[in-house]
Amino acid sequence: MAIFISSFWVLVVICCLLYFFTKSSNLKSEDGAFKKFQMVYLIVYALAMAADWLQGPYVYALYDSYNMSKSEIEQLFVAGFGASMVFGTIVGSFADKYGRKTNCLLYGLLYGLSCLTKHFNNFWILMLGRLLGGTATSILYSAFESWLVYEHNSRGFDKELLSSIFSNATLSNSIVAIIAGLVAQKFADHFGYVAPFDVSLTVLVIMCVMIVILWSQNYGDAQASMTDSYQSAVTYLKTDSKILCLGLIQSLFEGAMYTFVLEWTPALTPDKATPAEGGETGIPHGWIFAGFMVAIMIGSSLFTILCKLGKVESFMRSVLFVAAASLCVPAFIPENQSLVFISFLVFEVCVGIFWPSMGTMRGKYVPEQVRSTIMNFFRIPLNFIVILILLQDFPRVVIFRCCVGFLCASFVMQQILYKLSQTTSTSAAPAPAKDPGSIPSKHQSVPLMTSVDKEKVPVDEEV
Repeated sequence: MAIFISSFWVLVVICCLLYFFTKSSNLKSEDGAFKKFQMVYLIVYALAMAADWLQGPYVYALYDSYNMSKSEIEQLFVAGFGASMVFGTIVGSFADKYGRKTNCLLYGLLYGLSCLTKHFNNFWILMLGRLLGGTATSILYSAFESWLVYEHNSRGFDKELLSSIFSNATLSNSIVAIIAGLVAQKFADHFGYVAPFDVSLTVLVIMCVMIVILWSQNYGDAQASMTDSYQSAVTYLKTDSKILCLGLIQSLFEGAMYTFVLEWTPALTPDKATPAEGGETGIPHGWIFAGFMVAIMIGSSLFTILCKLGKVESFMRSVLFVAAASLCVPAFIPENQSLVFISFLVFEVCVGIFWPSMGTMRGKYVPEQVRSTIMNFFRIPLNFIVILILLQDFPRVVIFRCCVGFLCASFVMQQILYKLSQTTSTSAAPAPAKDPGSIPSKHQSVPLMTSVDKEKVPVDEEV
């Protein structure tokens, strides 16, 4: 018990020191227009993530309170990941064709309907909710980032500042996760397990109102059919090795990460817990979860520092290697609880570096015209990995060894991507019109602004 609580406070001190150090070093490079743009995005993004975090801790508990069998609960969870895998590419293409702002509003609608289904003690209604929630999750991890990258480039902001937004997004996501956990706990204690879902629905409504008021619309290729978007995305994956490597890195790492989320509780729980150790499970879940979130915040600050020391493609090789090494502990020496916990904290720091790093590399390599579609293609192997793990009855050490294998494979893919980026950087620089992140296709309806045009935009213009 002591190591969990003491570690949390040590991590908080480290996190605060790193945050203020990175913040002071960034202030001089950010102008007022960029700060306003970043703030509007981060507020909406934080609300979107808060709606997701509010639901997570109580999904299983709610199903269990409805007297669902273990088999039925597993089917519901598999349905959620399956919906994300099957319908993800559809909603991704929808975003590129009909607008990223519209797709983010669709996220609010689908997830809101999913929250409403939690009021019914009926397997098939709950199944519908899982399908809606899984589809909404695909939007959450694609459309918001796609909107951000396009708007950032179209407003003429320095491309290097995009990594700053991703770092701050990871930081805010961790803070929101801790707050959402506390709020969900409070409402569940007073009003029952369905209450956190009602709070999530309220947050989603607020988020949608802010998107309508504050966000402009942008597209991929509005004139292309959804079939054409699929074909274009597949063509990019076949012909551009960097995009393919990026997709494999994301799928393999996040496959290990989501598997870790499912397994950390039993991995840290003593085989024979006593009341003196903390009750039935013997571990303080709240303190451990909070510690993980602070570790992710530390990772986001380290990302900012690492960006000043080298390129993302380079330092991510070391990050992925450390991530793989950290999960070797529960895979090969699972009996040492303290060492396993420390290894989990190291892994979470790597997660905090991974998220903004992937966002930065996606902004660099994924073409604007089919950005959302390709990003959801990336999630297909991820969801397949999680479903495969859920459907098997592997021993815990075998599951963690699979995670180590996934992370080692992602390290190899990152090494290949680094070599490809080195080859690209040493070749002749491409013409400006070839930059998909800066120049839209002829069908994109939102014109770009140069840095000169940006200065002409009034301060109070819609963000």
